[in-house]
Amino acid sequence: MTDGPAPEFPRRLAAALTGTPDTPLVLLGNFEVEQQWARGEHTLPRFSAAASSAVVNRMDQFALLLAGGGDHVVLKTRPDEDYLGYLAGLGLALPRIHVVARQEPDRTVTEDALADPALLAALAGPAADGARLTAHGVCELEERLADRAGLPLAAPSAATCKAVNSKVYSRRIADELGLRQPRGRACETLAELAAAFEEAVAGPRPAVVKEAFGVSGKGIARLAGQRRAARILGVVARQAERAGGDRVAFVVEEWVDKQADLNYQFTVDRGGAVRFDFVKEQLTEDGVHKGHKMPPDLTPAQLDELARTADLLGKRLHADGYFGVVGVDAMVDPDGGLYPVVEINARHNMSTYQVRLEEHLVAPGRVAVARHYPLRLDRPLPFAEIRALLGNLLLDRPGGRGLLVNNHATVNAAFPAEDTPAEGRLYGILVADSAAELRAIDAETTVRLDGRSQGSRP
Repeated sequence: MTDGPAPEFPRRLAAALTGTPDTPLVLLGNFEVEQQWARGEHTLPRFSAAASSAVVNRMDQFALLLAGGGDHVVLKTRPDEDYLGYLAGLGLALPRIHVVARQEPDRTVTEDALADPALLAALAGPAADGARLTAHGVCELEERLADRAGLPLAAPSAATCKAVNSKVYSRRIADELGLRQPRGRACETLAELAAAFEEAVAGPRPAVVKEAFGVSGKGIARLAGQRRAARILGVVARQAERAGGDRVAFVVEEWVDKQADLNYQFTVDRGGAVRFDFVKEQLTEDGVHKGHKMPPDLTPAQLDELARTADLLGKRLHADGYFGVVGVDAMVDPDGGLYPVVEINARHNMSTYQVRLEEHLVAPGRVAVARHYPLRLDRPLPFAEIRALLGNLLLDRPGGRGLLVNNHATVNAAFPAEDTPAEGRLYGILVADSAAELRAIDAETTVRLDGRSQGSRP
């Protein structure tokens, strides 16, 4: 495992993906790429509404803060100029920004770029300078974009990326490596799924079934009794029948007690070397990701176990052809023991986009929480107005305290909309000297933003 001093994260990423830290990158924030990986896969019945694709697709702006000054970013719209000024005022070198000619709210940034011949032609410039394309995650769309723009892809193939991101893969690899997991099984046929359901419903603990490519709390269902299990199995069986086979991809697991959710990240370079990047506590609500707490409250022994697990996983992923960023969800049980692998996300993660900001702006010894604030707006909210609204609560210098805004595009993603109020999100990282001060900043930020919002919060 590689450790010790290193250049800032964008250059470490470039080195891992291309072999040299000097290679310029062209970055895409194609969030929820799992939806593309899941195409053609069998799914669970949906018991809740999907989140707004307009807001999710404007998370593309996070890529702005993963890039270095010599890199390029493709975005759906030009960022608010006051927001760019805010980031520059924090001392962040910003990349060259390329904007698609026409953005559709329900399309990813990759889909918008593919529909823009002028942008595809413009990307020939970075390609001639030796740039390489990297993305939040790679599916066939990113491969198509790389091909049409003549921009080599700094990533494994889409097929490899899909394979190692399956929850079935996570379960099987953890079993192979002897890593502790909740009791359960991976299922790749209808017969295996039926047997797993029967065992789970008869078991002493609640159980869940997970789609292979579910994300953000979607694609998971509780097996609350025989009737619900039979209903879910029936839905999947009918899908399989229409597809003309019995192949499926699900994981069935016990729902275990836990003290905390964790997310840790490591990076695998093209040669197979593994670098442990960080671990954070995940903040979740009803299984949906809400943010990160840093640093987490972990013992040295727990940190060592996660680092060893990362090394094992990284080497195993590389043996299957993967290199790049890997995020792993884990849990701490009520007695302090670890479930070191809940699932593997071999792609960028929300916390990936925070690394550069932490390195540059968060002073040693400070505590921080990454989160978002829901907003209901009757008109677009410019960054200058947010800055005036937050005043002294806004982090405005390296080593400072307050809210560091790391995505403004998601605030106004729903505009123009047919009806108002429209829902948006302000993403940021709260930085303070203590947990008590952090809670106070968070509470006052909420009050001020609620005062600007129209109607009740979502």
